Amino acid sequence: MSYLLLRVKSEAGSLIQISCATLSDAEALANLTEEMNQHYGATETDPLDLRIRQITEALFSNPRSAYALLAWDDGEPVGFAAYSFLWPAVGLTTSLYLKELYVARKARRKGVGKLLMQHLHMLAAERGCSRLEWQTDLDNLDAQRFYADLGFPVDESKLFYRVQGDDLRAIR
Repeated sequence: MSYLLLRVKSEAGSLIQISCATLSDAEALANLTEEMNQHYGATETDPLDLRIRQITEALFSNPRSAYALLAWDDGEPVGFAAYSFLWPAVGLTTSLYLKELYVARKARRKGVGKLLMQHLHMLAAERGCSRLEWQTDLDNLDAQRFYADLGFPVDESKLFYRVQGDDLRAIR
């Protein structure tokens, strides 16, 4: 297991540990992301070695594209938060952008997501970020309830754009 950042009892009474992901955690992250993709309806999965390579390149190359926190319950990975620091934000400050927050089905409603969000807040504050930002799909009512229960308001001042697939390769 990687560098321990936080160890607390969850709301359900189990001992949850939050750690920064290290290279040795790539397979654990690959397995969690596979479960996440299936949760969101993916029917096909890339081979494990490809997913591990992609995670290794994103999180542990130089320069790295992203960072990840892992949540562990009794030594088993049960959730993760993938994030990046973006510049510029307000003025010339930095923001922490949460790309993915996922808690394994078996660990939901134990406070794992809340602990991950609390640690992201601490990271953003320690780094001097002016914002912590994320998004969720309009039809993901569970995520919306989760964030509302934590007291986070929706910011309706932004629109989200995405270019992907063949459109991404077409220069306009």
